[in-house]
Amino acid sequence: MNDTQETPVPILEMRGITKRFPGVLANDHVDLELYPGEVLALLGENGAGKSTLMNILVGLYRPDEGEIYVRGRRVEIHSPRDAAALGIGMVHQNFMLVPTMTVAENIILGLRDLPFVPDLAQVSQRIREISERYNLHVDPDAYIWQLSVGEQQRVEILKLIYRGAEILILDEPTAVLTPQEARELNKVIHMMTAEGKSAIFITHKMEEVMEFSDWVRVLRQGKLVAVKRTAETSPQELARLMVGREVLFRLERKPREPGDVVLELQDVHADDDKGLPALRGVSFTIREGEILGIAGVAGNGQRELAEVITGLRKVKAGHIFINGEEVTNKPPREIITHGVSHIPADRIGMGAVGNLPVADNLAMKGYRHEPLSSKLGILNPRRIIDFARRLIQTYRIATPTPQTRIKFLSGGNIQKAILAREINACKGLLVAVYPSRGLDVGATEAVRKRLLEQRDAGKAVLLISEDLEELLSVADRIAVLFEGQVMGIVKSDEADIELLGLMMAGIKDPAMLRM
Repeated sequence: MNDTQETPVPILEMRGITKRFPGVLANDHVDLELYPGEVLALLGENGAGKSTLMNILVGLYRPDEGEIYVRGRRVEIHSPRDAAALGIGMVHQNFMLVPTMTVAENIILGLRDLPFVPDLAQVSQRIREISERYNLHVDPDAYIWQLSVGEQQRVEILKLIYRGAEILILDEPTAVLTPQEARELNKVIHMMTAEGKSAIFITHKMEEVMEFSDWVRVLRQGKLVAVKRTAETSPQELARLMVGREVLFRLERKPREPGDVVLELQDVHADDDKGLPALRGVSFTIREGEILGIAGVAGNGQRELAEVITGLRKVKAGHIFINGEEVTNKPPREIITHGVSHIPADRIGMGAVGNLPVADNLAMKGYRHEPLSSKLGILNPRRIIDFARRLIQTYRIATPTPQTRIKFLSGGNIQKAILAREINACKGLLVAVYPSRGLDVGATEAVRKRLLEQRDAGKAVLLISEDLEELLSVADRIAVLFEGQVMGIVKSDEADIELLGLMMAGIKDPAMLRM
């Protein structure tokens, strides 16, 4: 809370908020206060109730108990439209966009003060102005289905800025931004709070909590366990409050001599969903017992790279080899038979089937074979449940039962389920796209340990991440993509955030940076 001569009145109060789902007490009498000009960080493990609390605030859920006050007045929020009328806007972790509509159409969707036939050219121009000002570049005329996950998140941020919300709720908004872009977003937030607006910031990046926020509230298992002034706490204390134990922020990566080449790309070219070049002459190799990290701003070919390797996108030119055998443009199932596992960027749309139970989602890579099915191909439900229980325990997936439909889990726990399935099924090559995105510090630590375990077991790992600290601590080598081209490949021990950031901006020869 900013210091003033008079005690300020909260712009927002949530008192005794309680929300129950079948088998889950998501929020247990949670209190929250937010003051004008304040940035509040909301912390907690995956499934601690952060997103549920914010979804109540924006009208997606109704609380079972509790009261909400905005500017001192008790309010009933029945829908996102009610929340918007109160000046509350949210960038959701799982995007609230219509895939078949353009960026501009999504940004103005639902606005009441527009003419019957909106001037989309004027809207697009305004979007371009905002995106240029805040360095959140996206094409207003592109369809959402054509955009990468990172670009879709930029649309959500632009939508919030365009609509001029007074209370901004940001759920992992920097997960797909470079460090430079994250700093720009920080400037945006503080420009808004200087005008008296307020923000609630949900993140698992401790450095952002310390840099962005004024106060921190920590949830654990649905309960509020701590309220801290940011200046009077530390990342170590906050992590301990979140998970109840000490957390390692940097893991030891033991030296290892790589083995034979597992994956090789030779001058690979591919188009994006708009038919424009997305990969332009990409070449690299990954060996047994090696992690190759891929860095780059979202939309520079990372998604297309993962998809051409896993058979989900056609290669226009070039060759892809797995263990010396060419697999260029082979179908996904054949790629899987070569021992390839894939953790996709879009965990909801591609990584999981929401209406199926957790157990079925965990069994998707193994249900065709024994012991999950018989030699005749008949599924064994008891073995599937036993298999699921083992992975649930090993990966600490918070779910009421293995039979719970996976869509009822938090985003972080859905991610844990996908990780469990793909890592368990990996036989040689793991393609991991943003595997720790949206995970709490304890789960992130566990994911990185799993990746290093795969490396130490002789597997090859392609790790696509926008968390440069993650790449520097986990990867053996780091390749930087810019506009579909490899700017360079550097050993992680010889790289730093400044060097990678400049390469991400299109500087091709890193040696020039050392002169």
